[in-house]
Amino acid sequence: MSKPFSQACENNKQYILDKLLPLFSAGSMVLEIGTLTAQHICFFAEAMPLVYWIPSDLDANLPTVLAGLEDCSLPNISAPLELDVAEDPWAIGHIDGIFTANTLHIMRYEYVERFFRNAGSVLKVGGVLSVYGPFKYRGEFTAPSNASFDIWLKQRDPLSGVRDFAQVQVWAAAAGFELLADHNMPANNQMLIWRKLATQ
Repeated sequence: MSKPFSQACENNKQYILDKLLPLFSAGSMVLEIGTLTAQHICFFAEAMPLVYWIPSDLDANLPTVLAGLEDCSLPNISAPLELDVAEDPWAIGHIDGIFTANTLHIMRYEYVERFFRNAGSVLKVGGVLSVYGPFKYRGEFTAPSNASFDIWLKQRDPLSGVRDFAQVQVWAAAAGFELLADHNMPANNQMLIWRKLATQ
């Protein structure tokens, strides 16, 4: 398999890294959900060598993940983990952080709630959950391009789509998360950051 590449990942990886750098201290163990091309995790692991990164994706996507990791022989990246957010529970022990980019709008509606519930189960108290991607606010898209994107997503799967921040926040709070930040990012995206307050 040729090395996978996403132009969007290439465009946003530095902006995302700038927000992640203050979140994870030396020795932290961070799970990436939806690694796919591995561009993000390789970039972050090189910039944060004292943080241990765990790539993960659906079983069908693991060959792509492995191809993306081929040239990325960093000691602080583990072998990729097969992980389906729809499964209960996730097959991973307690960790310090979770990062995911452009996944919540791909998941089916019910799986997004499950994502937060399971993230709350595996994150240690004080752990950080960081989610990058497009969101709606009060039912309104932040840009016409996001509205068009939502139509395209729903044509593929009616249960997918750009998520509303208020609903996402309800699920996060129910899983024991406190919102730390909502950053405006380039290309009409957001970076939402929560801290795990209590064991649910």
